[in-house]
Amino acid sequence: MNEKDKKLLNDKDKRLGLLLWIRIVRFFNKNSRESNQFLNQWNLSTAQFDVIAQVGSYTHGRLTQQDLAKRSLVTKGNITLLLKKMEDANLIVREKEKKNKYISLTEKGRHLYDEVVPQQGQLRASQFSRLTREEQKQLLYLIKKLEDE
Repeated sequence: MNEKDKKLLNDKDKRLGLLLWIRIVRFFNKNSRESNQFLNQWNLSTAQFDVIAQVGSYTHGRLTQQDLAKRSLVTKGNITLLLKKMEDANLIVREKEKKNKYISLTEKGRHLYDEVVPQQGQLRASQFSRLTREEQKQLLYLIKKLEDE
């Protein structure tokens, strides 16, 4: 392969990479808007929903603040402020045991979990319904592969 062919191939790769990025950003922005509008019915932000979903689905009904920070959509620096706001809204309770702070849902938080999480799950599932189950699994695999870089 000569230099001109290599450059042309490289230019095509750059354009394809840019096109992929643009499509992913468009998809993300569109779905973020839809999700925000949906969650707005309960005065929840995406980050608050994430905390409710993470803590509510945890087997033991509570999660350490450190584990939550690792799994959360917000940065570790913002998790404390987020949890404080959720505690003030009576959605979560923070309890300190030895060196760990545990997060659990209040009755109000559990009610939101039971009401919002299934509906958000259905909304998210419907957005991928045009893909077969195998295609959805493949997409998940590919996204994880990109995240592992």
